[in-house]
Amino acid sequence: MSENDNLNIDRHDVEAVNKKENRPLYKKREKIHPKRVKGTFRNLKWWIMLATLSVYYVVPWIRWDRGPGIPDQAVLIDIPARRFYFGFIEIWPQEVYYLTGLLIFSAFALFLVTSLVGRAWCGYACPQTVWTDLFLVVERFIEGDRNKRIRLDRASWSVSKITKRVVKHVIWLLISVATGGAWVFYFADAPTFFKDLVTLQAPFVAYATIGVLTFMTYTFGGFMREQVCTYMCPWPRIQGAMMDEGSLTVTYKESRGEPRGPLHKGQTFENRGDCVDCNACVVACPMGIDIRDGQQLECITCALCIDACDTIMGRIGRPRGLIGYATVAGKEPPRDKKSILKSIFRGRVITYTALMVAVGSIMLFGLITRSDMSINVLRDRNPLYVKLSDGSIRNGYTFKILNKSHLRRTFMLGIKGLKDPDVTVVGNQNVGSGMNHFTVDHDRVQSYRLFIAVSGKSLASPSRDIEFILTDINSGRTATYDSVFRGPEK
Repeated sequence: MSENDNLNIDRHDVEAVNKKENRPLYKKREKIHPKRVKGTFRNLKWWIMLATLSVYYVVPWIRWDRGPGIPDQAVLIDIPARRFYFGFIEIWPQEVYYLTGLLIFSAFALFLVTSLVGRAWCGYACPQTVWTDLFLVVERFIEGDRNKRIRLDRASWSVSKITKRVVKHVIWLLISVATGGAWVFYFADAPTFFKDLVTLQAPFVAYATIGVLTFMTYTFGGFMREQVCTYMCPWPRIQGAMMDEGSLTVTYKESRGEPRGPLHKGQTFENRGDCVDCNACVVACPMGIDIRDGQQLECITCALCIDACDTIMGRIGRPRGLIGYATVAGKEPPRDKKSILKSIFRGRVITYTALMVAVGSIMLFGLITRSDMSINVLRDRNPLYVKLSDGSIRNGYTFKILNKSHLRRTFMLGIKGLKDPDVTVVGNQNVGSGMNHFTVDHDRVQSYRLFIAVSGKSLASPSRDIEFILTDINSGRTATYDSVFRGPEK
């Protein structure tokens, strides 16, 4: 090989590398015009969309009577008061582990659904899917179904086209504003806050939040759509770890459909497959993919291709189910009871279910047994102790009483583990009969400074375990906290 040949090969390699480096990070979006279909799965998507949107927009307006002076909104994230109200449940900042448990439970539920029926969450209940469907409803109502929308895109600008586009985008913006507005209603009393928003008396952060959510909803639901699912969402790349060969997913049954081809008049189905290559499944897909190409990252398992294909099969007199649910291994879904139970109760499914039951049970037990009062004590560490002029030893403490009930309550504080302690509470006037009494308003945390002094002769060791006992004088309920009393080394 000559030197010139080597130079030519190197030049070609450099050009190939440059082309590879100039390749875009993602494919330029080609606008998708999904065709509306009718069928079982489309109806299921309608009902789920109606339910999820109703929950999102309506829940902040539902009332829940909790008594005087307490917010009566059923679901409220009260940041100034540091409370989360959910019906009869009231979560305090100290109980954030309930929210952690809820997130863990939701994660296992998502794993369980994915292991059973693939990306059903993505196809039916994901906010991106729900709002995209809602935007498509508006688009179809104003511009027509697939073919009319394609023709409108290609048509030159006219009064009719401008009018349709303006009306469509105005409705999209109204939906987006309502979406952002509904979100902020979860953080304040909805009727009151609505008046403040309309009269421009709400804080700036509320308008900023609505603006950000309006922009995101309008952009994601109106323009990006399938790109959010393909490029922004990590779940398509994670779901593979949640599935096994027994998981069901939407599948084109190649053994029945191939060889495919157009169906001519008078032609029989001998020596050919049932697929007539009509592309009904392709034009119905909101992700713009061809399910006949096999499992793909973009597929959200919405099953609209099943409805589209079943409609065509019905017209040509062929059995439905050319596109349908099948296992990842390519097997038909079980029909008899024994096989169904066997396919459901797989190791992966049992594991996820057991974890959900465990997390749910722990949370439920915690909610049932939770106390509506608690005490927290922090001992002074500098100095560890103070030796008084009479020889007694004094320790300082900061303690907090948490009253979770909706009633004003009076508590009594006792100390166990010390002989004849002298208890002094700074600024507390409710002292009597050697016991300290504290009145705490409803739904409040009250902090106090406490000094405990004992005779130096009564301390047998430099550290003594003690217990603070808080008692509700009306109900007799108690809450305890373990601490120590420190003294000098002997």
